[in-house]
Amino acid sequence: MFLFKLFRRAIAFLLLLVIVISLFALGKTWFAANNPTIRNGDVIVVLGAAKLDGRPGLVLEARLTEAKRIYDLGLAKKIITVGGGAPGDRTTEAAAGRVWLMQNGIKYADIKAVEVGRDTLSSTKAYAAEVRDRKIRNVIIVTDPLHCLRSMTMANDRGLIATCSPVQGGPNALEKSGFKYLIREAGAYLAYITLGRHGVRISDRLPSDNILNKVTP
Repeated sequence: MFLFKLFRRAIAFLLLLVIVISLFALGKTWFAANNPTIRNGDVIVVLGAAKLDGRPGLVLEARLTEAKRIYDLGLAKKIITVGGGAPGDRTTEAAAGRVWLMQNGIKYADIKAVEVGRDTLSSTKAYAAEVRDRKIRNVIIVTDPLHCLRSMTMANDRGLIATCSPVQGGPNALEKSGFKYLIREAGAYLAYITLGRHGVRISDRLPSDNILNKVTP
């Protein structure tokens, strides 16, 4: 009887721990999305999202629009676009982003395309290496609001000083991001800090991203 009670208490404790940790991750992700801290940086980093036929999808276009906005405000003088391509693609997310920025008034010399990465971690590793080669550390990440926490955490883990400027429009703007996205990001954040930091690779690239990121006709 004693062992049964002990076992039941252990199970209850573990369940409580899971609930507390999950609420912590949800709260921290939500807070970061709703309370962005943006300061001047050395470079703006636009995290990749899907493109179709070389054109940025709606999610990527929203990120590029935000990058241009803060670039025009003078928060940073350089922009890095990040993101590779799927097998068979004729271009990459980073290249599509660079073309969009040039078409919208950003000088070619101020843009660097890092054409690597199909998920947040691989993209972060790629641009972090580029930033370190330039001997700079302060980055302003442009991504979706609920993605800010995880992307900043990954950057900070690689010795960078990261803030996040979340998109203000597009399908993943804060007012359009549903609870499903919050749960996904909180879970991905937990997976990263518990497993990803220790070398366990967990990709956050979902097939459904191509639906969200469709381009306008």
